[in-house]
Amino acid sequence: MIDELYSAKILTLVANIPRAGRLATPDASSEKTAKLCGSRITVDVTMADGKVSDFAQEVSACALGQASAAILGANIIGADLSEIVLARDSLRAMLKLNGPSPAGRFSELAVLEPVKAYPARHASTLLAFEAAVEAVSRATAAAETRTSSAGAA
Repeated sequence: MIDELYSAKILTLVANIPRAGRLATPDASSEKTAKLCGSRITVDVTMADGKVSDFAQEVSACALGQASAAILGANIIGADLSEIVLARDSLRAMLKLNGPSPAGRFSELAVLEPVKAYPARHASTLLAFEAAVEAVSRATAAAETRTSSAGAA
């Protein structure tokens, strides 16, 4: 079972995490830490027309957290908040409730299905998506505030 958990596909994702680093001027950022294992992910986003236009991440996590971050980084550009929330919620349901694999732009998360047998690994696997949802939510709220303030002038 452990060989399935750390499959060649997962290890390939770990070796190739896209969009590593930080953005110089993000619209919003979020840092999340998994209390059980200490994995930490910081994400930065910029938004345009309600969609992620740029993204960067600093990942200090186990292989499963890194694999999840790699899938996020490879697919987040062009996503809107609802797509990222759906991916996070679908990943959580797959891991914790035996739900189906996520669909759509983040369908590659299906490679993490074996993690459901290891509840102690769920938090680190979800970390990147939790941080992304928070950052995109903040950026979206800030954009809405700017737009409504501009309209009130």
